[in-house]
Amino acid sequence: MTKDEVLEQARALHVDVVRLQFTDILGIVKNVDIPVKSLGMALDGRMMFDGSSIEGFVRIEESDMYLLPDPSTFAVLPGRAQAGVTARLMCDIVNPDGSPFAGCPRSALKRVLAEARDLGFSITVAPEPEFFLFEGTEARTTDEAGYFDLSPSDLGEDARRDIVLAMESMGYAIEATHHEVSPGQHEIDFPYTDPLYCADTLMTFRVVARLVARQHGFHATFMPKPLAGVNGSGLHLHQRLMSDQGNVFYDAKQPNGVSRTALRYISGLMAHARAFTAITNPLINSYKRLVPGYEAPVYIAWSMGNRSPMVRVPRGRGMETAIEVRSPDPSCNPYLGLAATIKSGLDGLKHRYELSAPISRNIYRMNDAERRELGIERLPEDLEEALDALEGDRVVWDALGDHIAQRFIEAKRLEWDVYRHEVHQWELDQYLRMY
Repeated sequence: MTKDEVLEQARALHVDVVRLQFTDILGIVKNVDIPVKSLGMALDGRMMFDGSSIEGFVRIEESDMYLLPDPSTFAVLPGRAQAGVTARLMCDIVNPDGSPFAGCPRSALKRVLAEARDLGFSITVAPEPEFFLFEGTEARTTDEAGYFDLSPSDLGEDARRDIVLAMESMGYAIEATHHEVSPGQHEIDFPYTDPLYCADTLMTFRVVARLVARQHGFHATFMPKPLAGVNGSGLHLHQRLMSDQGNVFYDAKQPNGVSRTALRYISGLMAHARAFTAITNPLINSYKRLVPGYEAPVYIAWSMGNRSPMVRVPRGRGMETAIEVRSPDPSCNPYLGLAATIKSGLDGLKHRYELSAPISRNIYRMNDAERRELGIERLPEDLEEALDALEGDRVVWDALGDHIAQRFIEAKRLEWDVYRHEVHQWELDQYLRMY
């Protein structure tokens, strides 16, 4: 939409307040509320804020930043009519001279998508975010249901339905929704869209899911592994590479209908997997999910349909041919997660890394010798290992840009050090009486 169209919609919908939303480097949604009378000024990019207060942005002596709203993201937030009408706009962050700010995650993704266009490609992405509904903020699940269960087993069904309705009221399409494997765990799937729109959708979804869950007396969490002994939450990213000729991942003349371009893209994902894991799995808790036995991918391998490797090619062919990256989790910054994985795939197109044969066996049931024989490496086992890999990978580093990469690593090293120095309840339970 244009500026004038946004202003007209705001008037027609009786909007009182507009939230200018943006995302920090760690993937946390921030916003500045403005009265609707200031909307025109904001759309002109004249809304200043203090960037020094935001994690990883700028120093105090260079704190003036500006929010540049994307008019296409205008939407009314779900809520009670008596509380007034609140709309939101997703924003890029720009410098005082109007140039893109190097620490803006949305701009980082735009750079990678521009690189794909320069190569003659566009990309579409379909995300599958999983999350838990708890009773309050403590880890007590809302039900004991399992995969695809319905009420009365699935006590979060009404909340999940209302999350879907709220997203649809904002103009977002939903492809499917269901209860997941673990108690209290749910999944809502979105159709293929432009990656920037996809990342905006995921950031909106986090906000809406928490808002609606709270209205039902629940707490929605996108923490990857909130409960021990059950499956954690993933964010599977289905990707398709398109050109003027259609879906370039499909080639009817090739075995299984999978093109050489698709295989090269997979080779890039495999080559940079250890590095982009720091971005797609950014929490200490993320690595409690990436362990054998709970369906999350642990090993750097690919397959035709088999779900145990990190990357798989689902069975649909023709325009449906896609590559699914299964390792990310929903705590990641989706702008940076998409930028890192897409940049890795594009690097595979350029450098044509050697690609091992697809794995048809269950990797979890192989022993170490069998995995070594097949050349199957493991994803990082903790955040520190992942950060080490990121620091040594120029391709993923460039996807983020120097500013984001440096600030991200600095923040995450600090998080790891704080964790290492803590004494946890497990240690007290295990050692206090014994020693």
